[in-house]
Amino acid sequence: MKRTIPILLASALLLASCESVKSFMARDLEEEDFIIGQLYVDELVNETPVIASRVTPKPQRGSDGRECNNALGLRCNDDDNQDLYETVNSWLGVPYKYGGTDRNGIDCSAFVGTVYKKVYHKTLHRTANEMLRDVELISKSQLREGDLLFFTNSKGKVSHVGIYLKDGLFAHSSTSAGVCVSRTDDTYWSKHFYKGGRVK
Repeated sequence: MKRTIPILLASALLLASCESVKSFMARDLEEEDFIIGQLYVDELVNETPVIASRVTPKPQRGSDGRECNNALGLRCNDDDNQDLYETVNSWLGVPYKYGGTDRNGIDCSAFVGTVYKKVYHKTLHRTANEMLRDVELISKSQLREGDLLFFTNSKGKVSHVGIYLKDGLFAHSSTSAGVCVSRTDDTYWSKHFYKGGRVK
């Protein structure tokens, strides 16, 4: 019995120290993840989007003379993926929130992933940088509706992603304007454009 008490005490101390080490390592790993995450975080971009709030579409004439609707009020094209434009329109004006995934606030990759899941029934990786694994990289001149656009931050890391629409326009969740439609030739976006990506 006398020998059992020291053994139990030693076991308890060892277990306690193991828990302390686990706790320290978990906290340390969380901090490391946070530090690494900051390399890929979206920067505040003060921009004036082309479209910043929901649009009430007006009927337009298609190339064959028939009326067609584009949910964003853009130039009408019979080949437009109406579901894409309607889905983007339904999200316009939702504020940007780092790590956000819903209509209370959403970040760029969550917005792209949500739209892609609904429109194309494809699941993409969670972050902009990880989404590079989901695509075949293409140049800006090769972009077509539904392709992804990747942008770098001032640290040179891919930190932002959007969905190409048409006519040099793309939809994304902007740090300053929330979900909106912007131009690829905007000063900031043009300077920080990395590559286009066609989802595999």
